[in-house]
Amino acid sequence: MTSGPDRAGWTSDPRRSDLVARVGARVRLPSMRLVRRRGAPSRIADLDGVARAEVRRAIGGAAGIGGPRRGAAGIGAAESGAAGDGAPVAVAVGSRGIAHLAELVAAAVDELRRAGFAPFIVPAMGSHGGGTAEGQAAVLAGYGITEQRLGVPVRAGMDTEVVGEVDGVPVHLDRYVARAGRAFLVARVKPHTDFRGGIESGAAKLAAIGLGKQAGAQELHGRGIEGLRETMPAVGRYLADRYLLGALAVVEDEFDETLVVRGLVPGDIGRAGERELLELARRSLPRLPVEGGIDVLVVSRMGKDISGTGMDPNVIGRWLVPGLAEPDPAPVRAVVALNLTEASHGNAIGVGLADFVPARLVSGIDLDAFYLNVMTAGWAGLRRGRLPVVLPTDRDAIVAALAVCGPEAARRPRLVWIRDTLHTQVCAVSEALWSGLDDGVEPDAGEPFALPFDAHGALPAGFLPHA
Repeated sequence: MTSGPDRAGWTSDPRRSDLVARVGARVRLPSMRLVRRRGAPSRIADLDGVARAEVRRAIGGAAGIGGPRRGAAGIGAAESGAAGDGAPVAVAVGSRGIAHLAELVAAAVDELRRAGFAPFIVPAMGSHGGGTAEGQAAVLAGYGITEQRLGVPVRAGMDTEVVGEVDGVPVHLDRYVARAGRAFLVARVKPHTDFRGGIESGAAKLAAIGLGKQAGAQELHGRGIEGLRETMPAVGRYLADRYLLGALAVVEDEFDETLVVRGLVPGDIGRAGERELLELARRSLPRLPVEGGIDVLVVSRMGKDISGTGMDPNVIGRWLVPGLAEPDPAPVRAVVALNLTEASHGNAIGVGLADFVPARLVSGIDLDAFYLNVMTAGWAGLRRGRLPVVLPTDRDAIVAALAVCGPEAARRPRLVWIRDTLHTQVCAVSEALWSGLDDGVEPDAGEPFALPFDAHGALPAGFLPHA
């Protein structure tokens, strides 16, 4: 891992705490209370059985189930017929955290095997995992997706083949997929973190950017919002029509649980079938406990397994993308991010969405992984790759954030503390917000409490419950 800036000592210099004490002399840290959004996570009684049935539906709707899918000339070209007949198929899995991901991938692998195919796993994650084969395999292993568990090879590589062109953009495809001639996707459908469109994050994006590896991701991101909104879905459709057997698409609810599992045939990918799931996902996003008027939002952890940008802009209400309007008024004045998840492997993409961070977060950054993702994201993502104000402790960061929000925030802070942008069901809110909670949000059992800083000024990472 490349040394983070804190290795030089400048971010944890205790003189910064003295500076915060000066600017934050009038800040009164508020009394907090846990609040909970009413409702229960979705429950699919037989998730394995549903997933298997949807995989069968998807591959049964592909052209002849075994073909024709196009591969490199003479290498793994698909046979026609009603069964896989031993043909190799890549099962593409991304870097996002998906509830029950290993179980869903196992169901897909097993059903493809039953259909006569010879499945293997490929990472579909652009430049993530440090943009190396080893790093991307490690991301999958962190989700329990390994050869030992699934009984099929994991073939991780960064090499691509250019298999066509869409709107003047070369279409890159993972070399293992190009040579096998066919792939099946396991993808979560959700609103994108960079733009609004008919097709956002989902199967088309996993094909176009995930299976495009670093080279393909850079081609599309380098064209800014239009490249993502228009060209990315078109590349996804191009690949679906030529290389994909289908996809197992997942929509999650606001409680980070599986809401829908649906098999997509190639003609659904980047088209109406995927758009329908996106609209459902948009209605099911996690939400903050109040509509707006928050002085400081404290996020216990950010990371690539939480969101492609570490913290989901759809939740925090902040975009920082040229050409994409910010909400007015801003729902949150200042954001404090405290920790980088281990599953991020040092990639702090999106840290620029925060205004203040403690030195601990910065010391965990792998600059190589971070900068590769920033530069692959193109010019539209540069602002999200800038370092925020770095202070020695969590307490310093929160006090400074309150201080910059003005005298009323210092006297009567409107502060919300969440676990991360996937888990907002249980939050801690300050006294000034107790009477302004959204419908469906109510105080949890228990007494009000002070922010539980330890002797080193840190908040306990696991203080807020998962749900």
